[in-house]
Amino acid sequence: MAEQIFQLSVITPDRSILEAEASFCAFPAHDGEIGIRAHRAPLLVKLGTGWLRAQTTEGDHRLLVDGGFAQMVGNQLSVLTEFAQRSDEIDSARAQENLAAVEAMPTADEIQFAARQRALARARAALKAG
Repeated sequence: MAEQIFQLSVITPDRSILEAEASFCAFPAHDGEIGIRAHRAPLLVKLGTGWLRAQTTEGDHRLLVDGGFAQMVGNQLSVLTEFAQRSDEIDSARAQENLAAVEAMPTADEIQFAARQRALARARAALKAG
């Protein structure tokens, strides 16, 4: 089974949130979900917003990620993301409050609109933590 394992690293600017040997990982790319298994061809992709799911030798993991890049080189998947939070760290009441606050954000110009859309995607994904 060792030949079906790859190294997985999920890193934010603040911390390394997951370092493990994995047999599978799926994550949100900017244009849809991508699944990774061991010995995949090299890949560099921009991340979107949503849930990263990983099957590791330590158990299954779910992380909410938002923005960044994922790179598969050799047998190493590196996910460098601006934001990552474990599903068990998400408080559903607070996530609901956050969604309401984001929905009230102004959208006077394209920059504010884009920021609101990204914040909405993260807030809605957080509500699906359970």
